[in-house]
Amino acid sequence: MSLEQNKNRAIAFYEMAYNGNPKKAIENFVGKEYIQHNPHVEDGTLGFINYFERMHAEYPNKSIEFVRCIAEGDLVALHTHQTWPDQDEYVTMDFFKFDDNGKICEHWDVIQQISKVSKNLNTMY
Repeated sequence: MSLEQNKNRAIAFYEMAYNGNPKKAIENFVGKEYIQHNPHVEDGTLGFINYFERMHAEYPNKSIEFVRCIAEGDLVALHTHQTWPDQDEYVTMDFFKFDDNGKICEHWDVIQQISKVSKNLNTMY
């Protein structure tokens, strides 16, 4: 797979899961193995599905914007802006590793809430 194909697959995978269809995201984009590094999500595909189904049920009106996508080798990084209920906003960085078949096989992420007060005029993007 090309870097551009991996970037498109990572975005489609994350968007599909985030917007309430993690089972289809797994079916379409994940290979035989899925290693999860987020300590709040169980390892494997079932842990991923359970997490995103629960998140969608509890927060159906959340939204996501993909700010940038960077690919190198078998890795894709997504920089996102998430808006949750009560206008809570978050910056996330998600990293996906792809196997030789172009399927996602591993995931890391970090999240930071966007502060309502800043000591500078710069955005977090």
